[in-house]
Amino acid sequence: MTDRRLTLMAVHAHPDDEATGTGGVLARYAAEGIRTVLVTCTDGRCGDGPGGVKPGDPGHDPATVASMRRQELEASCDVLKISDLEMLDYADSGMMGWPSNDTPGSFWQTSVEEGAARLAELMRHYRPDVVVTYDENGFYGHPDHIQAHRITMAALEMTALTPKVYWTTMPRSAMQRFGEILREFHEDMPEPDPAEAAAMAEIGLPDDEITTWVDTTAFSGQKFDALAAHASQGENIFFLKMGKERFGELMGMETFVRVKDSTGAAVPENDLFAGLR
Repeated sequence: MTDRRLTLMAVHAHPDDEATGTGGVLARYAAEGIRTVLVTCTDGRCGDGPGGVKPGDPGHDPATVASMRRQELEASCDVLKISDLEMLDYADSGMMGWPSNDTPGSFWQTSVEEGAARLAELMRHYRPDVVVTYDENGFYGHPDHIQAHRITMAALEMTALTPKVYWTTMPRSAMQRFGEILREFHEDMPEPDPAEAAAMAEIGLPDDEITTWVDTTAFSGQKFDALAAHASQGENIFFLKMGKERFGELMGMETFVRVKDSTGAAVPENDLFAGLR
């Protein structure tokens, strides 16, 4: 315990990831006076372009998309009251199997040692008390999420810091509800094939394996607005169609697995800073 301001560092892959998985905790802890540091690893150039144009299609200019997404990210940070934004600015690698995975300078092609060294420098500067990133599979297998996990864990090894470390996750019960609501808003959506359904069923964790449940319902409006700041990205439109009330019902609890801890705080816990204040 010191008088130094407590600090949360979230390490994410792309602009908009900060809102989807951790928008609630970033807003909540900022409101509680905690310093919130967002590290975004890529420039998001493999996202949708103006008008929803997809990567590889005519009219998709990666540099223009990256610039647009940087502006959206800064707007999201303003909504969430994020104290400090750091961008590593690696080229977005795209989804697993895309040709952009092999592009020189892409995050997926960057050595873990290089990325970790840059992140370790930021960790030494900000001295986070809590670090949040993805699990080994990047939650759902995206190469940039996997790489963000790898450099975060390697960076922690490079420093003498001992923050509490968390991986984002979703309870399987919430994933099931999410699927039901998705079908509600897309009545014509075809049933997934068995292999796809089986893969979806493996995303997240059984409820009893989740260590940390943080109620961010009071900040779900900010989370919604942060996602709205990334309105160029088609995958966010589904969330925005819900409206704030329904969105808060579905997305008001953010869940994590605690993987490193020196506080001895009991689990399950309802606060990433349990044992630190």
